[in-house]
Amino acid sequence: MSIFERYLSVWVFLCIVAGVLSGLAAPGAFQVVGHLQIAQVNLPVGLLIWLMIIPMLVKVDFGALGQVRRHWRGIGVTLFVNWAVKPFSMAFLGWLFVRQVFAPWLPAAQLDSYVAGLILLAAAPCTAMVFVWSRLAGGDPLFTLSQVALNDTIMVFAFAPIVGLLLGLSSITVPWATLLTSVALYIVIPVIFAQLWRRALLRRGQAAFDAALARIGPLSIGALLLTLVLLFAFQGQAIIEQPWVIAMLAVPILIQVLFNSALAYWLNRRLGEQHDVACPSALIGASNFFELAVAAAISLFGFQSGAALATVVGVLIEVPVMLLVVRVVNRSRAWYACNTTKPV
Repeated sequence: MSIFERYLSVWVFLCIVAGVLSGLAAPGAFQVVGHLQIAQVNLPVGLLIWLMIIPMLVKVDFGALGQVRRHWRGIGVTLFVNWAVKPFSMAFLGWLFVRQVFAPWLPAAQLDSYVAGLILLAAAPCTAMVFVWSRLAGGDPLFTLSQVALNDTIMVFAFAPIVGLLLGLSSITVPWATLLTSVALYIVIPVIFAQLWRRALLRRGQAAFDAALARIGPLSIGALLLTLVLLFAFQGQAIIEQPWVIAMLAVPILIQVLFNSALAYWLNRRLGEQHDVACPSALIGASNFFELAVAAAISLFGFQSGAALATVVGVLIEVPVMLLVVRVVNRSRAWYACNTTKPV
């Protein structure tokens, strides 16, 4: 992991402090930034989101979809957890903790928005960072690549319907035009652009491609951090008034990460998959494509919304929690080695 990736939670925390202080010191300047928008899309944030997402999507080889059949059990577990369990379990956890357990201590006007942010976070499976987690856990690189390529393909078509369904079930008004615009802007167009860029780089050779990835990688993290400064500049007053909101929003996210990773890890073992397949399957089931979630939350609900804040909390806890999951799967190799379950 690079220094940015290893200490991402530290940088996120510093951005929270910088953003809150900046917002309190110069609220007028950030209001100007907030009004730089076309068709409900904030232009500075839109640019930053592209800088976040596109370098990550350059790593994805959609040609790896041909490898899916090699580990169909592991792929099946990945798809089941990511699309049949993860969004729906988060919708339930959001209802349970935001609207029931913590409701007396959360701003009443933001309850729906917090739930919406949690749903957006869970509906977007991890794309780039899962490569890092898989490498640390000794995962099969071809399986990791194939499951990421397949999830990204499904996300183009399934993200908007799942989000719309769950927001509707949660009695939250779905701005369909904005949601579909977000899918086009932050999934479809970046995927197309990234794949064209990938092909252009590969024509120059693998060494040139790897060197380019090393150069553009920090752009993603830098754009993410600057976006967080803007977000927390708008959220500053609310955070000062409700400092425990972040901790309360972290509870359902943490439970969901641990539950989904454990479920995927156990299911792979029950189905007779190898440890180097079970690891990336569990890791992608636990982590989120938080860059997309942040972008969609801003587009749908605005900078100052509880939805935007909830997605940022996901960024804050992603690295330490995922490193914990990596540690668990690494230390449990012996449990997999003694697996006597026959493949089905």
